[in-house]
Amino acid sequence: MQQILPALGVSAVVFISTNIDDILLLTAFFSDPDFTPRQVVAGQFLGIAALVLASVACALLAVRVPEGWIGLLGLVPLALGLRGLWALWRGPGAGDGEDADDADDADDEPRGRAARFRTLAVATVTVANGGDNLGVYIPLFSSSPGLIPLHAAVFAVMTGALCALGHHLVNHPVLGSRIRRHGRVALPFVLIGLGLWILSDAMVLVRPAGADGSLEHALAACSSQHLLPALAGTRGSIGPRPPGVSR
Repeated sequence: MQQILPALGVSAVVFISTNIDDILLLTAFFSDPDFTPRQVVAGQFLGIAALVLASVACALLAVRVPEGWIGLLGLVPLALGLRGLWALWRGPGAGDGEDADDADDADDEPRGRAARFRTLAVATVTVANGGDNLGVYIPLFSSSPGLIPLHAAVFAVMTGALCALGHHLVNHPVLGSRIRRHGRVALPFVLIGLGLWILSDAMVLVRPAGADGSLEHALAACSSQHLLPALAGTRGSIGPRPPGVSR
């Protein structure tokens, strides 16, 4: 019992510190009429579950995630944001004719595919935004493998609370109408900004070889191995000046 209570506090603090930025994404998703609350909640739970499972696997197998590769996950929200901008540019009525033509043949199947796509979209954005989650969860799980189920349970409860908070903000008597009015337009820009921000962590993969300090090390090695002995030899070969020779 003495170990469980501190672990509960640690789990709550870790989750809040690594997922506080998700409230903006959840609010944007909830305010978009294309996404139902069920799709947003299911996608958020799937994304957090994927991050927890990946962290558990890395912790138990002692796997270190290479620096920069997590940043490539930013391609996911960037692509979704660009897709949303394209849909806004085409207008809300674009594609309705095609849907109407296919409504008699398969009415429920397109809706089911669209619902699954939106749920996976929320989940992938949650995973892409979870680079800091992996950086914290893996050491936490590695230090106390026996408490992983407890941490996972707390994360599940906190995920539900986070979704409830986002849904409450969208339906707030004062703020809700403004958020819903601009939510559909704001979501693509939020996703694009998030994708670019996450992709900035992947710049280490294309950084020049000397940009991380290796250039300074190379210059120092070159100076110590070649330049200093050359100077010493030059100084020794100069010798005393002959009489009458000026500077």
